[in-house]
Amino acid sequence: YNFLKGKGFTDIEIEKAGLAKKSEKGFYDRFRNRIMFPIGDSSGRIIAFSGRIFKDDGKSAKYLNSPDTPIFNKSAVLYGLDKAKDLIRKNNFSILVEGQMDLILSHQVMYRNTIATSGTALSDSEVSRDNVISNLGLVRRLSNNLVLAFDGDKAGISATSRAGKIALSLGMDVKVAQLPDGMDPADLISKEGTLAWKEAIKNSKHIIEFLLDKILKNFGNDSRKIGREVQEKVLPYVDALGKSTEKAHFLR
Repeated sequence: YNFLKGKGFTDIEIEKAGLAKKSEKGFYDRFRNRIMFPIGDSSGRIIAFSGRIFKDDGKSAKYLNSPDTPIFNKSAVLYGLDKAKDLIRKNNFSILVEGQMDLILSHQVMYRNTIATSGTALSDSEVSRDNVISNLGLVRRLSNNLVLAFDGDKAGISATSRAGKIALSLGMDVKVAQLPDGMDPADLISKEGTLAWKEAIKNSKHIIEFLLDKILKNFGNDSRKIGREVQEKVLPYVDALGKSTEKAHFLR
């Protein structure tokens, strides 16, 4: 706040940029005591931030993200897309992870076609009401093929399901990388090594097969429960497929 005031910016401009917040005592820095991850637009211009707390005080959120501003629309940006776009086009697929560290470690082991949802939000349409192309809409224009590599825990599975359904509805070919329970991509790369990450990406399954495998594993020989789970949790994904030939394949 003090730095920007010294540069001649007004309180209104600083607040509108999402860098400071107003309280009864005056303005304070939104991202105080945090390690900063700059979020760039597709051209690499910094338009927002995601900040991770250095020391957990039990009161503050672990991550804090920029709010929507005149230059930042959460559903029109993905973290790291400016760095990954050329490799997505070259390799003809993208890897979508959740966290900034997942992306950074993946890029460090040469999987530079990786992008992340951190600090952003997936839109369920390709173009917004304001005629702005959504983040997955931008990715789809680079490559139709997407590998989801979210955490291996319950929350990660839930996030995979949501993201996968959105991507399928946009006509993308969606696969899921199976990660060990309780591990995220950063854990896998740092603890198991590059080869483990390579195998996870290589062995990724179509999201419908992935969901079906989970149900068959969880409900064993109980055909009634399997049928109910398939109806509730798999058929909506089959319905989201654009091509009738693909629908027929998965229905069989």
